[in-house]
Amino acid sequence: MKPIKVGLLGLGTVGTGVVRIIEGHQEDLHRQTGSAIEIAKILVQDKSKLRNITVDADKLTENVWDVISDSEIDVVVEVMGGVSATKDHILTALGNGKHIVTANKDLMAMHGAEILAKAAEHGCDVFYEASVAGGIPIIRALVEGFSSDRITKIMGIVNGTTNYILTKMSQEGAAYADVLKEAQALGYAEADPTSDVEGLDAARKMTILSTLGFHANVSLSDVEAKGISKVTKEDIQYGKKLGYEVKLLGIAENHDGHISVSVQPTMVKSSHPLASVNGVFNAVYVTGEAVGETMFYGAGAGELPTATSVVADLVAVVQNLKLGVSGRRVLAPYKEKKLKTDEQIACKNFILLHVEDKAGVLAQITQIFAEHEVSLESVFQHPNKHNPKAEIIIITHDANQASMKNVLKQFESMDVIHAIKSVYRVEG
Repeated sequence: MKPIKVGLLGLGTVGTGVVRIIEGHQEDLHRQTGSAIEIAKILVQDKSKLRNITVDADKLTENVWDVISDSEIDVVVEVMGGVSATKDHILTALGNGKHIVTANKDLMAMHGAEILAKAAEHGCDVFYEASVAGGIPIIRALVEGFSSDRITKIMGIVNGTTNYILTKMSQEGAAYADVLKEAQALGYAEADPTSDVEGLDAARKMTILSTLGFHANVSLSDVEAKGISKVTKEDIQYGKKLGYEVKLLGIAENHDGHISVSVQPTMVKSSHPLASVNGVFNAVYVTGEAVGETMFYGAGAGELPTATSVVADLVAVVQNLKLGVSGRRVLAPYKEKKLKTDEQIACKNFILLHVEDKAGVLAQITQIFAEHEVSLESVFQHPNKHNPKAEIIIITHDANQASMKNVLKQFESMDVIHAIKSVYRVEG
């Protein structure tokens, strides 16, 4: 079989890793695919820029059309990021009969359905393993490994920046702002960390995972996202005393065809496998009706982990070309999307209140829970020499979201409650 020619859009961190792997693993790739894989063209912003990898200058171009319209190129690998213009380039490449491998979570979360439809129309493959959790093959697991099962829950740590921050806060008792500065200095967090710390990055990844796992066209607007910027070291310390670790979790559930997807700081039982996932590592916990509980763990970002997923997708494209089955594995969502209402979303809750330190206050609080049919698992009062008010921690049994919203709304109007300091979902 003639060499497979690849056009690479982007030569940043991941693009450099892709070049390193393709050029360094030629024998392995040839044995897996039966073909040589050759990088024919690479789109860059500035051809004269000094790089930490040597690339034939004739392969570099600043014109995207040299890649997406080149009749010799079989596969376009997109690792340059961006959404609007990138979508147009990908759709054009598909229209030209080129297969696509992308690491672009924003693109697939926002326009995945359109791109997959275009791929199906032209008999092309689109693979995007690297768009979620870097080197962890979670997308392939959902599409292939769980193809005979029904997935009921996907729960994961899918953002390394926030996991690094929460780990440092937990292990060292550091404040959020201090750890964020450290993460930025180390390159784990961007100068503008909003996408990571407010849960937006994780929300995009959960959009992709829930769409694949539940076969319904989940959109980014369906994901309720809350970040970690309000998490305090006191919250984490209280959680540890009660046997919990705070993690930013993406949680997607499917019960009887009704779906809920969220990203939120969560109290995770210390005995749960996700509680021990620390630093910049990612992990995705998948529950199926037949297989039960499984977990996928590994590096969620970085040059070579992410590039490994990209090249693995490239291998799959080449294998499909050899088998003559290109485009047949494009699985568009085929189930009706039915989102859960607040009455259908239920979980345990951790609530920290600052209240008047006098008799009868706890009775008033528990009465409110009873009125909204929320049962309590435990109630703790902790003295705090830095706070003249009483601090009460309440952990509920499973309660639906509508009832909890009503409880919290009523708390806001009570004179004896000075602050609803923290509210967290509880898992494990």
